[in-house]
Amino acid sequence: MLLKNDKTKRSLFSSQNSTSITHRLTFLYTFTAFGILLVTISFLYYALMKGLEEEDRQFLIATTQRVRLILKEHPDNLGVLQQEIEGGGEFQYIHYYVRILDAKGTVLAKTSDKTFNLPPDIFPQPVDYNTLPEKGKRKRFSGDMVYLLMAAWAAEDTPGGRTWLIQTALDVSREAEIIRRYRIKVEIALAAGVFISVIAGVLIARRGLRPLNEITKVIQLVRATQLHERINPSQWPKELTVLATSFDEMLSRLQDSFNRLSQFSSDLAHELRTPINNLMGEAEVALAKPRSPEEYQQVLGSSLEELRHLLHMIESLLFLARAESTDIRIESTVFDPVKEIETVLDYYDALIEEKQLRITSQGSVSLRADPLLFRRVINNILSNAIKYTPAGGAVGITAVKTESGVTIIVDDSGVGIAADELENIFSRFYRGRATRSLDAKGTGLGLAIVKSIMDLHGGSINIQSEPSKGTIITLSFPQAS
Repeated sequence: MLLKNDKTKRSLFSSQNSTSITHRLTFLYTFTAFGILLVTISFLYYALMKGLEEEDRQFLIATTQRVRLILKEHPDNLGVLQQEIEGGGEFQYIHYYVRILDAKGTVLAKTSDKTFNLPPDIFPQPVDYNTLPEKGKRKRFSGDMVYLLMAAWAAEDTPGGRTWLIQTALDVSREAEIIRRYRIKVEIALAAGVFISVIAGVLIARRGLRPLNEITKVIQLVRATQLHERINPSQWPKELTVLATSFDEMLSRLQDSFNRLSQFSSDLAHELRTPINNLMGEAEVALAKPRSPEEYQQVLGSSLEELRHLLHMIESLLFLARAESTDIRIESTVFDPVKEIETVLDYYDALIEEKQLRITSQGSVSLRADPLLFRRVINNILSNAIKYTPAGGAVGITAVKTESGVTIIVDDSGVGIAADELENIFSRFYRGRATRSLDAKGTGLGLAIVKSIMDLHGGSINIQSEPSKGTIITLSFPQAS
């Protein structure tokens, strides 16, 4: 009892914590969109930063080259030098500063901007006069002021000439503010993208799962009395079309099986009613008044015959049930089918002699099959052929080898079967009009059993018949090894 309660609790817990396919698809879609947006925005943000940094670096390198060139060409003309380094005011959005010091650290020239008061010792280590600075030093000062700093040596071309220290600084505060604002915008864009992805994911998932909802509605309508419901997947995606088509095929099989079961139940009730009524009638007549021992013995004999008929019917039905559920194990061996046929014919010697039938069997082949089941097939077919062939008629059995296997052909000159009855000849309890008139006690299960045994062997059975002329039954077994 405790184990059952634990299972119930686990089942309820798992059902409460399970998520719908819509939620899962929405999460996956949103997660994917978030990843794509994050990678894209991060790349653009990184590219913007590196692009601005590269422009700033190249600008200071170019400025350092120009100052070096002026110092080499006009080392004593400080006016030309001062004019060059005052260029910071020539650019509307770019503010740069230059300071030139001699070897002793004395300032020879600098940009005349009062805000440019950076101490010389905060600049990075200067590069050699034959080398261009590759990287600068980013420095943040009081407030929001951010500078990119570079330093390089310059020298005269003459040996032992003078040397100068060039210090350059670029105000990148505005660029830092641009990057900060851009970062805020991309964060807003990322959040908006995730929100839109959630909404779009829900709508897409619901629209994509709409066919499943239609399948669910059809399933909810299916009852034992409503197996005719079908799905129309003509406008559905390919994957769901396959599912819907398979579901419709399953419903068709269920409907066919249910119809067969209903018909079987009706036929079984009808077939059982006759022998049971006979047994009850005989018993009631026997008990109506005192009887002699001979009369009671006659009643018991008649009842025994009806009981044997019932037993045969029940055994046949059980065999068919096991055959359909593949519960019968086939023990295949190689044997001579003609010898088995002759063994079956021995059981009917008395009836054959009584009706003066001409029986022929011929063939020299080997067949791989279950001997007991094969004998049952031949027994059912020959029983019908002998029973429904008039006196003086003929029954022939031929075994031949074909490319696909072994074929057994049984032909008789019996009453035959009408063309409109052939399609139902393998149905349980079905009996043709001619056979019902000749034998009232038949069960109508013989050919149904034959069909089941042939299916178990992977073979087939074919019947050709013409009323009053006879019947040809062809049994095709797979290739014998």
